[in-house]
Amino acid sequence: MATSPRRTTPYTELSRAEWSAAGARDPLPITAAELAGLRGLGDVTDLAEVRDVYLPLVRLLHLHVAAAHRLRGAVGAFLSGGGGVAAPAGPFVVAVAGSVAVGKSTVSRLIQALLERSPGRPRVALVTTDGFLLPSAELRRRGLMARKGFPESYDRRALTRFVSDVKAGRPEVSAPVYSHVTYDIVPGERLTVRRPDVLIIEGLNVLQSPPPGRVGLADHFDFSLYVDARPEDIRAWYLSRFATLRETAFRDPDSYFRKFADLPEEAALDLARDTWRTVNEPNLRDNIAPTRARATLVLRKGPDHAVRTLRLRRP
Repeated sequence: MATSPRRTTPYTELSRAEWSAAGARDPLPITAAELAGLRGLGDVTDLAEVRDVYLPLVRLLHLHVAAAHRLRGAVGAFLSGGGGVAAPAGPFVVAVAGSVAVGKSTVSRLIQALLERSPGRPRVALVTTDGFLLPSAELRRRGLMARKGFPESYDRRALTRFVSDVKAGRPEVSAPVYSHVTYDIVPGERLTVRRPDVLIIEGLNVLQSPPPGRVGLADHFDFSLYVDARPEDIRAWYLSRFATLRETAFRDPDSYFRKFADLPEEAALDLARDTWRTVNEPNLRDNIAPTRARATLVLRKGPDHAVRTLRLRRP
């Protein structure tokens, strides 16, 4: 009986043990207390996972950075030899994508902390795409408040211009600031990035393809990472996080979500389930998950929030 040919992919599939064995056992550069300060709500990343997953990842990033610098130098020499002018050296840009509640923020902060403690002490800037959401007044005007987090709710042109300017080596580039308390852009407040060695961009839809014939955000990335898990697990983490926030941050008098803290528990959870069903799940299914195939590395989490397997795009 003939067997069908094995499907080939551009990825190498690795178990956590295989990934850990591929990286050197460098000393842990952070303490348990420092790690606790980097974790998001409900995230269980521990020092063992830092050692098994994130130290090898940082070592891999160093390999990519070194290769990018060699290529930039070679191209610069080529252009100079031809009478051209080499562009100023810009940062190595890392993208971190994935669903709401999957742990992108923890991954991004951890990569930043580990890179800053690695040999050479590179300067690492972390910017989330939340700051490029359209202001709530504009979202209401366009009828998009119920689609906050969908691609059309961002000022994508401004976001792409920001990353392009940083990548081009401009001395200072600023970004808007978003408040999770007020659920809106903070008027007059800016985050300034000053020629980092590495720029990390974290967001739901950062890996989306640009419209045909146009340069998009993802075209400026040197390395991209997608944090993955089963939708049913992400839903459970989202609802658990909501329940915790309802007892903590939502009780802030200035919080946009103060109304949820005042509702009976089951009524509040019903609203959270409905938000997942009508907003977060469709966004994950239709916009976020399809970009997974563009990532350089996919971290696949199990139901306990711990990384179980990894998928690395072959060079």
